[in-house]
Amino acid sequence: MRMFERARHDHKGSVVLMPAKRTITVVGGGVIGLTTAYALIQAGHSVTLVEREDQVGEQASFGNGGQLSYRYVRPLADAGIPLEALSWMLQADSPISLRLRLDWQQWRWLADFLLACNARTNKANAARLLKLALQGQQVLNQWRQDGLEDFLWRKPGKLVVYRNAQKFSKAAKSVSNPQQEQVLTPAECAQVEPAFAGLAPTLAGGIFSPDDEVADCYLFCQALLKSLKQSKYFQIVKGDVALEEDQDARCRVRINGAVWQTDLVVLAAGLASRDLMQPLGQRLPLYGLKGYSLTVEADPAVLPDVSVTDYDNRVVYARLGDRLRIAAMVDIGALNASPDPRRIASLKYLAEETLPAAGPYASAATWAGMRPATPTGVPLVERTQWRNLLLNVGHGALGFTLSCGSALTIRDLVEEMQP
Repeated sequence: MRMFERARHDHKGSVVLMPAKRTITVVGGGVIGLTTAYALIQAGHSVTLVEREDQVGEQASFGNGGQLSYRYVRPLADAGIPLEALSWMLQADSPISLRLRLDWQQWRWLADFLLACNARTNKANAARLLKLALQGQQVLNQWRQDGLEDFLWRKPGKLVVYRNAQKFSKAAKSVSNPQQEQVLTPAECAQVEPAFAGLAPTLAGGIFSPDDEVADCYLFCQALLKSLKQSKYFQIVKGDVALEEDQDARCRVRINGAVWQTDLVVLAAGLASRDLMQPLGQRLPLYGLKGYSLTVEADPAVLPDVSVTDYDNRVVYARLGDRLRIAAMVDIGALNASPDPRRIASLKYLAEETLPAAGPYASAATWAGMRPATPTGVPLVERTQWRNLLLNVGHGALGFTLSCGSALTIRDLVEEMQP
């Protein structure tokens, strides 16, 4: 019997396959949609995954930074960030770039972002994200035990290094569990990850989380799809989705223009979810934050084992097999996901200055993607005013880290709903 098939025993002891609980359509074939489908199939539902691209995981999930940073999930919106961002915007190679446009969605998002930039809101939202992230870590561990594999998963821990003494002091004071987050001197940072020993003279200190993990998000998407295809209750459909008002506080689904019969719909289409909700008259507070990554083929002997975040430059380094994934930057106001050559050149220069032995960076594979973010940094994982529609969107740069926890939340919400 396949791992996803529900079964019971009849009075003679024979195995009898049970019908699926509900038919559910999941819109979006990135890491959020795929983990959602996986959790729902495991719960005994019949799932159709709809993806408009030829392959899954080819948008924001493709060049993900590779870090499963479960304990480092504080939202970007925080006290002091607006002033810090203003200083960045005066620098050509700044971590954050802002291009203001005649776009009411951008201005609305920025206004809400500024409202969330205070310590109290940040602390509350960080607690929500931490709970979701740690739940996701447990879920992924269980899925791996059940046989999900082949996505370069490791548990090397994560080291966040700080160059600015004030920022390091603030981060060190926020550590509540010394067993899970260890405050280190610059010399201790070099001992934890010798590949970055050259940075020690420029560092104020670091924080090491030994239980954090790394994996290849794109390969994770492929592994999920491969496993899902083992179930007779799963199918994937390539096409364009439209949502319409229906009777009895429900919405109607069309795939490639044809009405699609389904009990429930889970919208997990990233930034595209914003446009899909417009015919229903609902505004989703999502905006695309463009991020970049490099993937470098290198001798594993010179690659760092521990995943590292250079906090002041907002750059992450993660070894994925015999490759190094380097991800960074936020462009607010970018019109599309095409890589900006100037930003790529800046990232290559910074990586070469920080970790020269891992090159050559000139031949690195480059990528850029639009990360769908809410102003607060907290994703929308919830039911809607339509009885048959749920949301799983807005994970920003933490999509991989939060995906499994969000999928379990959707599963639980579905289980609570009346048939």
